[in-house]
Amino acid sequence: MERYRVQKLLPYIRLMRLDKPIGILLLLWPTLWGLVLAANSKHDLKIILIFCVGVVIMRSAGCVINDIADRKFDAKVKRTKQRPLVSGELNVKHALVVFCVLVALAFILVVQLNLTTVLMSIVAILLAISYPFAKRITNLPQAHLGVAFAWAIPMAYTAYDLQPNLVCWLLFCATAMWALIYDTIYAMVDRDDDLKIGVKSSAILFGKYDILVIAILQVIFITLLSVIGMVAQLGIGYFLSLAVVVVFFMHHLKMIWLRERDPCFKAFLNNHWIGVVVLIGVVVS
Repeated sequence: MERYRVQKLLPYIRLMRLDKPIGILLLLWPTLWGLVLAANSKHDLKIILIFCVGVVIMRSAGCVINDIADRKFDAKVKRTKQRPLVSGELNVKHALVVFCVLVALAFILVVQLNLTTVLMSIVAILLAISYPFAKRITNLPQAHLGVAFAWAIPMAYTAYDLQPNLVCWLLFCATAMWALIYDTIYAMVDRDDDLKIGVKSSAILFGKYDILVIAILQVIFITLLSVIGMVAQLGIGYFLSLAVVVVFFMHHLKMIWLRERDPCFKAFLNNHWIGVVVLIGVVVS
């Protein structure tokens, strides 16, 4: 009986991508960057816990609405054709119920915070809902994802009853830039399939200049983080962490140089460690 129940839950776990936590981590690390910088050594465990749980819930909700919107496209892409809505393990009604439950849980969490943060959470939900449709409209849906992931930064500041300042918005831009970098690498994995089915992506937009553009974006990301370090007067540990990030970026460029699927996907996954390194740098400073 227990085994049967687990089997029944597996499609829902896969729908929310809880079996693939990389998306949670890529959203969690910059959220923690913002929380640490906003708190300025006056950390509130309740706020940190709310944001961490909220990251899991909102990322899961984003995956669900993405699968609802993309179910016809997913059937034509090698990497996504086994998703629950494509395989028939779940239907759209199931997915919509899961999405509504997740949004309700997120709202229950955020109402524990101040009114400004509650109002800003509405923008976060709208960004999550609209992202799947961006790839039908713009050649840079990865930039839309970047804004969605970065929105947790100003929310972290308002949660601490602070007015988002220069450091906050620089970190917002850096987070959005980082998402554009790793999600373009991710899009390189699906580029051939996306071209066939007519889905837009930054990897398609950049074309043969994709690696050059990614390298430029990496430089901008490092520059933004360096400026943050100077404005916030962070210590040597922070700047040493940025040096480590540069090494990671060089390794990623080497991995994607031949534009092969598996190395590109591994480079995407490896971005998780950049988030860890920057967080360590922020904490020790």
